[in-house]
Amino acid sequence: MQEITLRSEFITLGQLLKLVGEVASGGDVKDYLAVAEPLVNGEVETRRGRKLRNGDVVVLEGQGEFNLVGQKGVTG
Repeated sequence: MQEITLRSEFITLGQLLKLVGEVASGGDVKDYLAVAEPLVNGEVETRRGRKLRNGDVVVLEGQGEFNLVGQKGVTG
C-alpha cells in the first residue's frame, strides 16, 4: 500500500488519478471513470469530484492501493 500525504483537507478522485499517473490530464478523468472501477473504501466510485480525506483507501486496478494520510495540522 502506498501512502499519499494530503497537503490540504482533501483531494478529489480526479486529482488523485492525475497525481499517480493514471490519467494525463483532468480531461481524461471522465473517460477513465467510464471504463474503470476505482474503489474508495471498498466501494466502486465513479464521481471524479469525490473528496478523499485522511484515512480513505483507494484501489486502482494496475496501480494498487493508496492510503490517504493527513498532514499534521491539517484537519479532515
